[in-house]
Amino acid sequence: MKYSIAGACLLPLLGLAAALPAFAQDLVITNARVLDGTGRVIENGAVAVRGGRIVSVGETAADMRGAERIDARGRTVMPGFIDAHRHVIDGEPGRWLAEQAAASMRQFLEAGFTTVFSAIDPTEQILELRRRIVAGEVTGPRLLAAGFVPLAATPARTSNVDPARTDASRGPGRPTDPAPAIQESQTRAAVRALAEAGVDAIKTVLIVTPGGPEQNTLSAVVDEARRAGIPTVTHAVTVRDTVAAVEAGTTVLVHTPHIGQLDTETARMIAAAGMPMVSTLGVFVPFFNERNEPLFRDFGPFPWDTLSSAGQGPVNARLLWEAGITYAYGTDTSYSPEDSLAHELKPLRLVFSPQDIVSILTRNAAAAVGLSEQIGTLEPGKLADIVIIDGDPLADIDAVLDVAAVIKEGRLVVDNL
Repeated sequence: MKYSIAGACLLPLLGLAAALPAFAQDLVITNARVLDGTGRVIENGAVAVRGGRIVSVGETAADMRGAERIDARGRTVMPGFIDAHRHVIDGEPGRWLAEQAAASMRQFLEAGFTTVFSAIDPTEQILELRRRIVAGEVTGPRLLAAGFVPLAATPARTSNVDPARTDASRGPGRPTDPAPAIQESQTRAAVRALAEAGVDAIKTVLIVTPGGPEQNTLSAVVDEARRAGIPTVTHAVTVRDTVAAVEAGTTVLVHTPHIGQLDTETARMIAAAGMPMVSTLGVFVPFFNERNEPLFRDFGPFPWDTLSSAGQGPVNARLLWEAGITYAYGTDTSYSPEDSLAHELKPLRLVFSPQDIVSILTRNAAAAVGLSEQIGTLEPGKLADIVIIDGDPLADIDAVLDVAAVIKEGRLVVDNL
């Protein structure tokens, strides 16, 4: 039976979001090529918005006298983009919040992102940023924030080296001894404290050690988080750890397994659990600077010994897709949203069609952040999160990089028409 994280898991945020349409405009978008996110294409369509929500999507718009009209002039209209695994704060948290947060949030909107899931940032600052966006003090995407709970008493990381460079999940450095356990009462108390602080989800990192406590601890985290009405998202990058996360009952898998080869039976088992999975495939694909030097996510030299993940991840992703998993867009990056999108498209297009990627970026990502009933498709009653782009992403997926306008909850927040 599939477990849905829509609805109660994110009710605190939805309650705040429902107040925002006071800023909204009544809009009618005409002369548009509409991709509504369900797979339907309307070659010459219209979308009508009232009070921050979609009223109609079709060949003609609902009667909206007095509404502001936007002539798309043949451009593509589609649901707002969603990054379901992002690191938002870069640098000293307090200073970043004071000096860079507003500009950073603007970058997300200009790249077409109307919803962003922060999969671990400093709790105090990310919740304050979320508050400012909800209050209208900062113009930005809808922001969801996770709080972190450890699954074993492992030493704290003291190095600033990107952990993906020396991932403990990857052999031969994978632990061979059981990690020390954390008392269950302590784990449950940590989940309750984060829930009371107002996080939207609990983030965990699962690396199963031989005879270790990690899977049992994750089960306790999942149980306590459900009691608090919030989901659990779990980092698992090997096939073995992904299976353990499924067995523990986590809500969302926030990486594609890229260490180890999935077989068809295991892929079907993972998909049948009904847990959305977030892509983050671009981490192990090099990008190149102006000197043609291959770089890693941290802008340092690319570690070629991790390159196998750049191939294994997409292969496993397609096997899971064929098995029926809800596969969603996420980057696990902290740099420019537009650059992150361009980079994540590289491995996605290896195994997914443009039509697949449109779903991954919108409808499926909405499922991964628990908001399928509110966003991810253009349908009457849903929040009016809309992107207008130049070009046709079904012919060339890179068209999603050419954002002309963005509407968030009925408010025109980017206008380059």
